Amino acid sequence: MAVPGVDAAADPPAGLADTELFAVDAYRRVFDSSVVDVDREQGRVALERTAFYPGGGGQPFDLGVIEWAGARAPVTKVRREGGRIWHWVDADELPAPNTEVYGELDWDRRHLVMRTHTALHILCGVIWSEFEIPVTGGNMDPGKGRLDFPLESMSAELGQRVEARINEEIAAAREIVVRFLGRAAADEDPALIRTSANLIPAEIDPLRVIDIVGLDKQADGGTHVLSTAEVGAVVVTGTESKGKGNKRIRLEVRSPVT
Repeated sequence: MAVPGVDAAADPPAGLADTELFAVDAYRRVFDSSVVDVDREQGRVALERTAFYPGGGGQPFDLGVIEWAGARAPVTKVRREGGRIWHWVDADELPAPNTEVYGELDWDRRHLVMRTHTALHILCGVIWSEFEIPVTGGNMDPGKGRLDFPLESMSAELGQRVEARINEEIAAAREIVVRFLGRAAADEDPALIRTSANLIPAEIDPLRVIDIVGLDKQADGGTHVLSTAEVGAVVVTGTESKGKGNKRIRLEVRSPVT
C-alpha cells in the first residue's frame, strides 16, 4: 500500500482499504462517505467507509464529528456489530440512507491513543527480550495503559529497569510497519507465537500484523505511530502482583519527542 507505515509487499484484504480507512492509514483524520444504514432507535448510523476506529483489542473507539446537509453532530461511540461499523451520533435527527457525510476525528485524542498503543507494544517487546514470556492481558485509555505478564515476581526495581529500556527503544526510533500475513505464514512465524496468533479465529485471514522492526511483532487491529520516536517519554507508574504468575505493569506517555 502506498501509505506510511504499510509494507508495500503485503496488500490488505480486498476492499479493506476502501472501507476501513483506519486499518491502512492511521493518520487519516478526515474522510467523505455515505450512510448505508440507520438505526434510529439506538441513534446510530453505518457508513460506507470510515476512519473511526470501532474499538477492540483493548484500544478504545474514536470520537469526532460528522457533518451532512448543513448539520454537524458529535460521534460519541463507535462499534463493530453485525458486520458493520456503527457510529452513535448525538443529534435530534439522523441522516437518511444514501446521505453524503463528512467525518472528522478528534485527532488529539486519536494520536494520543496511537502513542499509548505503541508504547504498550514496546513494553511487550522489552519483556519478551528479557524474559521470553507473552502478554496475557491489558487495556488502555488515552495516555495510559497496563499489561499483564506471567512473571513469577514483581518489584519497583524491575519497573524502573523496564521504564529505562522502553525509553531506550523510543530513542532508537524504530520503524513501525503494518503487514498483512496469510494464516499459514502467520501460524508458522516464530515471532508471532508469543502473541498466540493461532488462537485468533481461522476465518480471519490474512492477519493484520504490527511490526516494530527489530523489537516486537503482533497480530493487531489497532492504530499506531510510524516510529517509536513519536511515542514520547514513557513513565512506568505502577507494578502490581495480581496473583501467582500474574504481574501487572502500568505506564503513561508524556510529552512527545520534538
